[in-house]
Amino acid sequence: MATELTPTVQKDKEVEIRYRGGSGDAVYGLGLIGAWIFYIGRAKTFQEGAIGFLKGLVWPAFMVYEVLEYLRRE
Repeated sequence: MATELTPTVQKDKEVEIRYRGGSGDAVYGLGLIGAWIFYIGRAKTFQEGAIGFLKGLVWPAFMVYEVLEYLRRE
């Protein structure tokens, strides 16, 4: 008298995936806007403004580089 377990398979079941952005998204967004204000606000030509826009997109890389340079000096 053994009980037999049979797996149930549900076909066509929809799976809902929710992305829950953390506070890191907000910090990056504020940093992005701040970097654009910093770089574009100091631009004297259109070319400097365009480069400032691109720099604003990758501001964390500049920040990490400067922090590591500072730590290396000590």
